Amino acid sequence: MKFGIDRLLADPLLRKPLEGRRVALLAHPASVTQDLTHSLDALISTGLDVTAMFGPQHGVRGDLQDNMMESPDFTDPRYGIPVFSLYGEVRRPTGQSMGTFDVMLVDLQDLGTRIYTFVTTLLYVLEAAAAHGKSVWVLDRPNPAGRSVEGLTLLPGWESFVGAGPMPMRHGLTLGELGHWFIAHYKLSVDYRVIAMEGWAPDDAPGYGWPADRVWINPSPNAPNLNMARAYPGTVMLEGTTLSEGRGTTRPLELFGAPDICARDVIAAMHRLAPAWLAGCTLRDIWFQPTFHKHVGQLCNGIHIHAEGPGFNHGAFRAWRVQALAFKAIRAVYPDYDLWRDFPYEYEFGKLAIDVINGGPGLRDWVDDRAATAGVLDAAARSDETAWVEERRSSLLY
Repeated sequence: MKFGIDRLLADPLLRKPLEGRRVALLAHPASVTQDLTHSLDALISTGLDVTAMFGPQHGVRGDLQDNMMESPDFTDPRYGIPVFSLYGEVRRPTGQSMGTFDVMLVDLQDLGTRIYTFVTTLLYVLEAAAAHGKSVWVLDRPNPAGRSVEGLTLLPGWESFVGAGPMPMRHGLTLGELGHWFIAHYKLSVDYRVIAMEGWAPDDAPGYGWPADRVWINPSPNAPNLNMARAYPGTVMLEGTTLSEGRGTTRPLELFGAPDICARDVIAAMHRLAPAWLAGCTLRDIWFQPTFHKHVGQLCNGIHIHAEGPGFNHGAFRAWRVQALAFKAIRAVYPDYDLWRDFPYEYEFGKLAIDVINGGPGLRDWVDDRAATAGVLDAAARSDETAWVEERRSSLLY
């Protein structure tokens, strides 16, 4: 199959509207062609006038590990063009940076989860382009989590840098499709184009969204493989808890744990509370010692979520429900466990991080309500999921 960048490079007719115009590129380390050439190098080699580059969270170089670590602006040492950070002093493109180009090409590998900040960066770019009369092209890439939809919809008033709009956690769209939805939902007037993929088959084995013939490149430092991308719509919620999400290990955001839990007891409680929610994956109790971040240097007992191998079923696996169930199980085994982390999350103050992540308090309220059954959360989520499937329909390109 061909990603958007590969089609643009291969077809002079697709590039023709860019001739004589100043081009900017919004990219990161995973912005590569099929032969692993970085998109910046590939675009300049075609003769396009690339005059600026922009970087999302974690930076153009993908060098910053954690959240709320800001990247500076700099000048590209090879091409001498300005590189503007959209996760530094600003989150939105400024008037100064918008004056450096006519068309912005967005070539970002997304993970298919609302909280992944590249989604919000796209919205901010579209809003800035509408205000400044610029064009935006998305060079589309696969959603590695596939088409499935899952989670509660972000509530009004809970918008943030990890919540760009009223969608569930796992949105099932590509970045190009999200652009169409943003424009329709927020009624933006902007010159927008998607260079679509060719041959993307999100329902086909073995990748179910990610093609087997493409190399996985980390789109952010703690996104090391496809299993992480599949688990992420659930494991990202760990960032709002006192549990380790595996940062400081080689398998971040695929596992969770702490020094003071018994993983086997938690797994047993998960099977007791909602066994149907565990379909499509395998849970394995593990031991790990983070080299940085939460519980650094401490021996943790935990659970590795395997959305891979013989136990993986793409149609059955529901990452958000699996992680929600883990929280509920910890509450059942350890009723007074200090689960929710109280700290500023993505510059949101006065709100619990778990609520910012979920776009409202619904998930936390369900976990903390000892009387609330799995059916209660399932009914609320199914209602939101059904509504989103219908809402997104007009934005689908594949």
